[in-house]
Amino acid sequence: MNRLVRETSPYLRQHAGNPVDWYPWGDEALTRARDEDRPILLSIGYAACHWCHVMERESFEDPLTAHVMNEQFVSIKVDREERPDVDSVYMDAVVALTGRGGWPMTVFLTPAGEPFFGG
Repeated sequence: MNRLVRETSPYLRQHAGNPVDWYPWGDEALTRARDEDRPILLSIGYAACHWCHVMERESFEDPLTAHVMNEQFVSIKVDREERPDVDSVYMDAVVALTGRGGWPMTVFLTPAGEPFFGG
């Protein structure tokens, strides 16, 4: 189990058993990224999103993918229905970077939280 087991969002709790060391959006994750100078892998989705569930099965439940994520990033999972403010900021960034956006959305952030790539 990871930190999402303590969350109230059904979407976040669904990811509590993933081998990814997920953090919810908040100071704990952002401080760790800054302190360890690690980039952030931000994953945003929602419970009714079919492709969000597919991505969980194909990527976040895969031990090798989880290992890379755990070694290289501070991984943060956001429920866009619970945090539309966070979703809006990073959706705008992804659209500016790529010309389009959708869910599931993955955004790579500097340790300071600034987006540098996404899709």
